[in-house]
Amino acid sequence: MVDSTGPKNASSKSRPTELKRAEQQRSQETRSAILNAALAEFASKGFEAASIRSIADRIGLQHPLITYHYRSKDVLWQAVAEYVFERIRHEWEAYLTDTPPAEAVDRVRLVYRALFRFTVDFPQFHRFMLQEFLVYSPRLQWLADTVLKPLINWLIPQIRAAQNEHALPQVEPILLHYLMISLTSTLSGFGPEMLATSNVSASDPAVVDAYWQMVEALVFGQQPAAQRSDKAESGSSKPANRPRVSARVKNG
Repeated sequence: MVDSTGPKNASSKSRPTELKRAEQQRSQETRSAILNAALAEFASKGFEAASIRSIADRIGLQHPLITYHYRSKDVLWQAVAEYVFERIRHEWEAYLTDTPPAEAVDRVRLVYRALFRFTVDFPQFHRFMLQEFLVYSPRLQWLADTVLKPLINWLIPQIRAAQNEHALPQVEPILLHYLMISLTSTLSGFGPEMLATSNVSASDPAVVDAYWQMVEALVFGQQPAAQRSDKAESGSSKPANRPRVSARVKNG
């Protein structure tokens, strides 16, 4: 007589596990959809004008489902900030861990390039941040303490190291950081105005590439690809020197 208890038990045990995994997957997908909709809502309206109901309407959910995952608008706002910066960290860590550059200037360049690419793909990120930067708020302080300061504390030593390599302007590193933040957010911030005034699309890949090549030429001394190609064709083999800026910002 064949004992079929074993296979039946194994099958019955596997079903709850599969159902649990499917449920977790659906929950994660719902959370991602909520966070993306909330990012767009906060970016377009600001925290005060945004509402849980409007966020739910963006993705066709009942608003109690959002409060099930995020019990208040404050909690949801913080979750959006953490979600976005985690994605940015993932972008630049991919650059730095695959082939970590030996020179500090290249590490700095890759981090800001990753941030720039993210702001181009998700222009609402810059608008989300801008809404909070207009006036001081407890949310801004939380953002500074939780997300921005750890990032800056990593970046500043990298910028100083690049300055010691004579590869970046000799100014206060924090000033250089915010200069780069401004440069990386230009297309996302002025995209609609550029389209209206010049019929130039900030999301056009050719525009995106040309803009970043210009940033690299101005800040990192990297020649645009077209100029490098022209020099190669003309037989010039001399490498481009990075600019050495000697002006220092005096403390105090």
